[in-house]
Amino acid sequence: MHLVLVGTSHHRAPVEVREHVALGRDEARALATRLVGEVSEAVCLSTCNRTELYVAAADAEAAEREAVAALASLEPEVEPALYRLHDRAAAHHLFRVAAGLDSLVPGEGEILGQVRVAHETGTTGPLLDRVFRQALHAGRKVRAQTAIGQSPASVSAAAAALVEQVFGSLEGRSILLLGAGKVSEQASRNLRSRGAEITLVANSRTARERIHEELAAVDVVIASTNAPGLVLEAAIVAQALRSRRGRRLLLVDLAVPRDLDPAIGELDGCYLYDIDDLEQIVVETLSLRRREAERAETIVAAEAQRFHEWHASLDVVPAIASLRARAEEIREAELQKAESLLARLDESQRRAVEAVTAQIVNKLLHLPTVRMKQAAAAADGVLYAETVRHLFGLGEDER
Repeated sequence: MHLVLVGTSHHRAPVEVREHVALGRDEARALATRLVGEVSEAVCLSTCNRTELYVAAADAEAAEREAVAALASLEPEVEPALYRLHDRAAAHHLFRVAAGLDSLVPGEGEILGQVRVAHETGTTGPLLDRVFRQALHAGRKVRAQTAIGQSPASVSAAAAALVEQVFGSLEGRSILLLGAGKVSEQASRNLRSRGAEITLVANSRTARERIHEELAAVDVVIASTNAPGLVLEAAIVAQALRSRRGRRLLLVDLAVPRDLDPAIGELDGCYLYDIDDLEQIVVETLSLRRREAERAETIVAAEAQRFHEWHASLDVVPAIASLRARAEEIREAELQKAESLLARLDESQRRAVEAVTAQIVNKLLHLPTVRMKQAAAAADGVLYAETVRHLFGLGEDER
């Protein structure tokens, strides 16, 4: 049985192509289920940055054609951007994906959950169940043994980390968000995960009076609108400071052009950071993540080797099973020939004879079994199995 991967990602296709093959959970499940009519097992992993089909089939080339056709049926222009990987290379790719090493931002945490959902909603059998479970194990191991996911690697995450650094803890801290777009949403998610409370998300329709009221009470202001000019002037903030009784106010401007008046940073009790300040934090932490990624690659490579050895051993398992069955058949036949002598023994003595002869067979076959499994991972592993079949005449009775 072969493992086959066909897919595309941000490395190969622009967003205008990827969006046509991006599937929700139910759609991914349906596509995997439909493929099982042509292959043995199928899983569809679809995120904002990738759509990949993992299939298990006896005929790798036919399975690849079916997977390509399935994705091309969603968007014909995706076909030139598809990558195709088999067996060990396909498993290694999945392990890198689960570890966050193939992501737009190295080490991002969401992908591990997405791999888990794909596994749960796919149509899996022995091969895909094994490779996806091992991928999840590899992803968790990378996060436990490296710091690849610990530093903020986006401007929104950097903003949340900066706020937490300033206040020490965000439990009970109140946040005013100026802007209701994607950046604001990401910032909100990062802040809430750290215990902060979003008291108001202000958009272009929010009354300025309401914003001024919130300025007197909140601990933090995060601005990320698409306004062409300043949204909050220093004079307004200065007015709000009079009712804050010396409580400090942290303001973070994520917008380009800027939302917050640069003069705010000169006011007593105000701490203002703009996107250039945060991008420098991101550059530094991405550098850290890349160093940690080197350690993560070593972990992933070791897990891929383990999968390869297990997968390759499947080719010799039938030969090992046949060899053990033949040895057991011979042992039982010889004991049957000696039945007239064995009949003189009591029950405990007969059990001792059974145990000794079984132990002899196990010890004789132990090293050949280990060597065959070791050889299976090499290019000539199948030849070892064929040699054993030939030497012991395995399967000749059937022929």
